[in-house]
Amino acid sequence: MDETEMTLQLTIDCADPGRLVVFWAEALRYAPEPPPEGHGSWQEYWRAMGVPEEELADGAGELPESIVDPKGVGPRIWFQAVPEPKTGKNRLHLDLKVGGGRAVPLAVRRERVTAEVARLTALGASVLYVMDEPDGMEYYATVLQDPEGNEFCVV
Repeated sequence: MDETEMTLQLTIDCADPGRLVVFWAEALRYAPEPPPEGHGSWQEYWRAMGVPEEELADGAGELPESIVDPKGVGPRIWFQAVPEPKTGKNRLHLDLKVGGGRAVPLAVRRERVTAEVARLTALGASVLYVMDEPDGMEYYATVLQDPEGNEFCVV
């Protein structure tokens, strides 16, 4: 097997990549990915790569469709436009871990999660439900949806 370096990219199917780039860049403290050097836009880059004009119709590549971790640690996330709407529960979701883990007292974790949920709902997320299990498990998390209905957790 080749020892080529592998990187990880997450791809999220969506109807409006621009909308989710704005939401998730803020939610994850990422940045919209700039086009490759020497290109003024992603559309210009895709044209230079030979992508047919019909695939660039409807403004594809005019705005960033991906976000990157400015620290270079987290994976690149690409928001891929697809024609079909989301119809069911995600099979994969993101957990935004802000509570600090079980070594942190439950009251402190609850406060941290609640503050992050408030920040995310101000950005356009909506709360689905809260998981509050203080007896025994001492687990606290909130399940939310992004602006297109993709579920994620704040823990």
